[in-house]
Amino acid sequence: MLKQLNDDIIFLILKELKDDNKTIYSCLFVNRIWCKMTVPILWNDPVKQFRTYPSKNVYIILFNVLFLHLSEKSRNNLKNQGIDLFIEAYQKPLFNYISYWKHLNLYFLESMMMNVDKNIEKSKTSIVRNELLNLFDINTKFSSLSIQKLPCSQILGNEYCFSKLQYFFCNVDINRNILEKLAEMNTSVEKLGFRIYNTSNNPGIIRLIEVQKNLKEVNFFSEFITGLNESYRKALEESLIKCSDTIQHLKISWIPLTKFLSNLVNLVSLEIKAFNDTNWDHLIGVSLPFLKFLKVVSVPSELITSLVESTRGFLVEIIVIFQGIDGERLLQAIYQNCPNLNYLTFSLYDKDILSFENLLINCQFLAGLKVIGMYDYRYKSEFNWNKLFEILTRSAPVNLFRFKFSNNRNRINSYNRNNITKSLSLFFNNWKERHPMLLQVMWVQQNQQFKDLIQLYKSKGIIKEYISSYGLEEFEWIQLKNHIPFYDF
Repeated sequence: MLKQLNDDIIFLILKELKDDNKTIYSCLFVNRIWCKMTVPILWNDPVKQFRTYPSKNVYIILFNVLFLHLSEKSRNNLKNQGIDLFIEAYQKPLFNYISYWKHLNLYFLESMMMNVDKNIEKSKTSIVRNELLNLFDINTKFSSLSIQKLPCSQILGNEYCFSKLQYFFCNVDINRNILEKLAEMNTSVEKLGFRIYNTSNNPGIIRLIEVQKNLKEVNFFSEFITGLNESYRKALEESLIKCSDTIQHLKISWIPLTKFLSNLVNLVSLEIKAFNDTNWDHLIGVSLPFLKFLKVVSVPSELITSLVESTRGFLVEIIVIFQGIDGERLLQAIYQNCPNLNYLTFSLYDKDILSFENLLINCQFLAGLKVIGMYDYRYKSEFNWNKLFEILTRSAPVNLFRFKFSNNRNRINSYNRNNITKSLSLFFNNWKERHPMLLQVMWVQQNQQFKDLIQLYKSKGIIKEYISSYGLEEFEWIQLKNHIPFYDF
């Protein structure tokens, strides 16, 4: 009885740590019991460990682990076809790691095969892929599936595996039959993501959306969406209306072509990226009272202002990038309507810095700030970083010590670059009585002088952590754990 109680406690501890990769990994080494209980959690979604860009060595290690699971028959089959991928000393793994794998990301598997230092001929990639897919138990009920354009037979022969999906992501040009079959089996998917191409359309996506009864999150992802058929975009928007009672998170890469957003009154997060769109009529008057997270790129400031004003004080994170030059009224709308704001990213012009100080004074819960200093092409003037640093020192809320500073121009002349470095030095000196900062500077030349400056103020305890603008890692920012992870795209 005591042993069972101990196992239950260990399980609860590990459950709490499942999103803390570093800590839960250390649990493997406590003892045999902890190891046995930790391995299934780590291998439930091994791709989650690589949300930043994985190194080639990581791909190779995982690739070798997977191939150690192959049966002798599979290994011989590959060798007979001229594919020899095996290390000389074959040893069966201590655990059947693949049996714990519940989140099948075929994008990652494809990337792994392309990046491992193995001699896999392009014509034989499908053979290797088939052997890998055959490793997964046909009795496994996968929780999520991310797939590219695959032959229909590779999915439709395993419907049972995908009958309890909570999350699904695919390219728009996936076989329509796959989507319609998934729609028959799955009406309780919580998250859907689609990579949309300019000229492609797929009625199967609309069908899959419309049948869902508990759809909470949808992501239409595309880098270039302007050429997409308008009638298809409208059909996608209208399909969301049928799930309007449940959808809480939405990302789209185009300006709405219908009034569908007015139906999604329960939205908690919204992301809109506009690409050369000029018709904004369907964003006018949209009210999203329960919105907590807002990210907009290239949307006019007056429309963002109206959207912010329609909320009821729940907004905690706002990301506004390239909203145009009229930022004063938008900043005013933010500090008047967002008393609980925690994190802000803003493209800031010189003329709006005083309004920005009012935001700092009124938003006392602000904990993280990214400023994109905007070059004013009308007057050919650089952003005044020194002025910004002065008001941050004077008016930043007590909990604000996470900073990211960027610039909308990659090229800054050496004189202004040196001035920025001097301004940073003065900023650090004036910050010495406050909480040590977490800092990322995205555009300053990372020369030895700058590195010495950062190191000096780290030694003084003014900078707690600095992340290079060229590094992939970023310091702790807000984590939307329930959202569709970026690495799927």
